[in-house]
Amino acid sequence: MDEEEIKYFVRIRNTDLDGTKSVRIALTGITGVGPHTSHIISSLARVDPHAVLGKLDDESIGRLAQVVDEYTDRVPDWMVNRPKDVYAGDARHLFGTDLLLTREDDVNRMRKIRSYRGIRHETGQKVRGQRTKSTGRTGTTVGVKRKKS
Repeated sequence: MDEEEIKYFVRIRNTDLDGTKSVRIALTGITGVGPHTSHIISSLARVDPHAVLGKLDDESIGRLAQVVDEYTDRVPDWMVNRPKDVYAGDARHLFGTDLLLTREDDVNRMRKIRSYRGIRHETGQKVRGQRTKSTGRTGTTVGVKRKKS
């Protein structure tokens, strides 16, 4: 492969990644992979994180894909995005549509058991303890209500 040839799209884990970006930036295009996780994946695959993804050879891209698939087994439990799965009970790291579907299932489970967070999700209010007096207003609830003098 020539130095000037570049693959504009690299497919890893059912996601098209931008081949013009560096490996550490391009890997963050996969849902469930942030900057720290992408750096760990590139170091485990023995790939330069600053190299352009589209200029890598097929062997390096294959190593990256393999490390992404085996990520849960190769890192400690505190480094995964789901340290204790509710149903399986083990530590897992979810990527792509698996992460989106699991997050949706978690919200539905909270709604079903009528937890505080589930009720807040249902009513469309802030869930994580933020202030709601002045922010997060929707509809016609804007402005300050004054007493008539």
